[in-house]
Formats: sequence, structure tokens, C-alpha cells
Amino acid sequence: MSIVVTAATGHLGTLVIDELLRRVPADQVVAVARNAEKAAPIADRGVEVRIADYNDTDALAKAFGAGDTVLLISGLEPNRRDQHRAVIAAARDAGVARIAYTSVLGGPEADFELAADHQATEQAILDSGLPYTFLRNGWYNEVYVDQIAGHLAHGVLGSAGDGRIASAARRDYAAAAAVVLTGDGHEKKAYELNGDTSWTMTEYAAEVAKQSGKDVAYRNVSADEHAEALTAAGIPAPYVGVLLDIDEAVGRGLLDSRGSDLAELIGRPTTPLAESVAAALKN
Repeated sequence: MSIVVTAATGHLGTLVIDELLRRVPADQVVAVARNAEKAAPIADRGVEVRIADYNDTDALAKAFGAGDTVLLISGLEPNRRDQHRAVIAAARDAGVARIAYTSVLGGPEADFELAADHQATEQAILDSGLPYTFLRNGWYNEVYVDQIAGHLAHGVLGSAGDGRIASAARRDYAAAAAVVLTGDGHEKKAYELNGDTSWTMTEYAAEVAKQSGKDVAYRNVSADEHAEALTAAGIPAPYVGVLLDIDEAVGRGLLDSRGSDLAELIGRPTTPLAESVAAALKN
């Protein structure tokens, strides 16, 4: 009976493995990854690596064992609904004890495009009959600070208006996942996970300007102008629509705070945006 983390070499998965190893011995953790070479640093820490792709049902059938606790980290590919269903079916057939899933803030109430796949996955888990925990993650600070070089050079442009975003650092969400995976009392629960403090894009730009000493401002534009800018930047057409829809959701307050579940799970305040900005500026 192991704690099995899928997509273990991704940005979030790597941090979840790290957080788990702070709490339990390495021989209790299993990493599911697509590429053995990429997973080698995890294996070097004493963690068993099982090679499986979300598209490979035969490999998924060998990825889980009876009594395992599984973290399904959501995929990024266009067919991820089918991929998630394949993971859920493999976990159910293996007789796992519980499945946790990295969903989206708001769950069924999140009525923007990106949320639909998460809602479908939550329903597939409910339909499977497996004991579950939904980790409804809000936005990561890194979604914005990873673009900081471009923001320093060109400013910040978007169509989110004065909508507020209650983000936290990716490691905060990883820590919450580790707490849920290693603890009791989390079955049949859905946690709404977001940062302690929300901010607007104008406030984000002001923070970047303050810390960098450069003239950085947020320019709110129409959805059409935003689409033109994204297209000019080389963003593929399908993703342009998703990004516009996210900004529209931000403008409607759908990524603002929904409580303090994240801080309560990890037992400390969440990472402030300013701290993530400072870290990004050092890189």
C-alpha cells in the first residue's frame, strides 16, 4: 500500500514528491511518470518509479495496487478528459483505497471553459465509487511571475479588469496535497484552495515595478485587443480563447478567495505574491 503520485515529474508533481518525503519514508511513495530518464532524480531519492502514460491503458493497469492512495494530477493535453477517465478506471480496477484529484477552484460553480474538464473528472470519480478527495486548486503565483521577464520588457496586458486573484505558490498546493495524502479524515471532501490575500493585475504590475525599479504598468484592454496581442505573440488560436476566458472569469471574481482551506491544511500562511515576485526577479 503506497502513496502514488501521477505526473510526478511535472512542475506540481515534483513538489508533491518533495513534500511527501518530508512526511513519510521514501519506500511508501511511488512516482508515476512517462519518462524514466526524467524521473531518475526521483528514483535516486529512493522512490519507486512506475512508467505509465495517461494514454496507455496497459501501463496504467500496472501503475496502481490494492490499497494505494492515488493523487491524480490533471493533464494538460486536449484529450485530458479521456486520459483522466483511463486513470480512474485503472485505479478502480486495482482496488485503490482513495483517489485525490487536483481540480479547479469553485468546482461545479466554476463556469469558465478551463473548468469543464475538471468538472467532468470530478463526476467520473464520483461515478467510480472510489473514496475521494477533491483538491480544488486556485491559481498559482507562478502563472504570472514566470512571465516576469516579458512584463519587465513590455508591461502587463490583459482583459481581467479589476478582478481579484487569490493565488498562492505552487509549493503551497503541493504541501496541501501531501497533507491530504498522508493524513486521515479527508475522504469525501472537497477543499477550495486559494491564497490568503487576493490582488488585481494592477496591483501585480505595481509590485513588479516596486521591486524591480522599472516602469511596469497594467494595461486593461478589450477582449478583441487582447486576442490580437496574444496572437501576435505566437499563442496558438485554441489557447487564445482559453486565456481570454480565464481573464473574463477573473473579472467576474471566480478566482478570488473562497475561504482559508489551503492555509488551514498546510498549517501556515500561504506564500504572498510579493515573495514570489522577489524570487522570480532573482532568477
